[in-house]
Order: sequence, then C-alpha cells, then structure tokens
Amino acid sequence: MKNIIYITFSLLLLMVSNFAMALDSHKKDAEQLIQLFFDAARIGNNEVLNEFIYAGFPLNEPNAQSYTALMVVAYYGHESSVDLLLKEGANACIEDKRGNTAFMGALIKGEVKIAKKLYKADCSYGDHRNKSGLSLTEFAILFGQQKVLETFNKSVL
Repeated sequence: MKNIIYITFSLLLLMVSNFAMALDSHKKDAEQLIQLFFDAARIGNNEVLNEFIYAGFPLNEPNAQSYTALMVVAYYGHESSVDLLLKEGANACIEDKRGNTAFMGALIKGEVKIAKKLYKADCSYGDHRNKSGLSLTEFAILFGQQKVLETFNKSVL
C-alpha cells in the first residue's frame, strides 16, 4: 500500500512538474511572438503584420512598455502600416501607461499625415489630458512640436 501511494505521489509530482515546464515554454513562445509582432511594427513590415492579422493576433495587445502596435507604427512614421492596422480594427483611442495615444506619438515625431488619420478616430482629443495632466497643446510644447501642432490644426480645422 505504501508503495502504491509513493508511486502515485511520484507520478503526480512528475505530472505537475511537466505541466509547469509546458506553461513556461508556452509563456516564452507567446513573449517571442509579441516581440516579433512589435519588431514588425517598429520597422513597418506590413507583410509580417498581415500574417499576424491573418492568424487572428490581437491588434490592441500592448507590449511591456504599454504601447500598442498602432502607437509604434505611428511613432516611427510608417503610414502604410497605420493604414493597415486601422483598416483591420486597431483602436486609435487606447492610451499607454502615461495616458498618451498613437495620435500624440505621431505629433511629437512630426508625422502630420499620420496624425490626421488617427485624429479621424474621434477620441475626444480636444479635452484629452494625459496622466501628467498635459493637454495636447502642452504636450506638443513640451516636446518642441508646437509648430507641428499648428500645422496639424490648420490642415484639420
């Protein structure tokens, strides 16, 4: 009887150990996929982004820094990638951990054409303040992009 209990307990420990290792392996695989997705966004690789979209990857999944792929492609100026992600349903209104949006990232990088596209998402930017309490105008001034914001405002309003 002791042998049966010992064998059963040993098998149970072995199964739990294997399960934990499998979970760890899946977690590493998921982290690698997320990294690949954001690498594709960073360089504007629409071919790879399309593969993720086709596979059903969640477009609004944030990375470790709380940025979405749309925030990344907007910041790096990849207009065709912005178009692709918006067309496929990426949410332009999502805020990062600091309360900033893809639109704000495009503005601080001087990407007026991209900012116009993101502005159409109607995220109530007029009264938006990030978590530092900065309005869009104050945010642009902080990053030395007041002229970019003025150019944007003239072209949209």
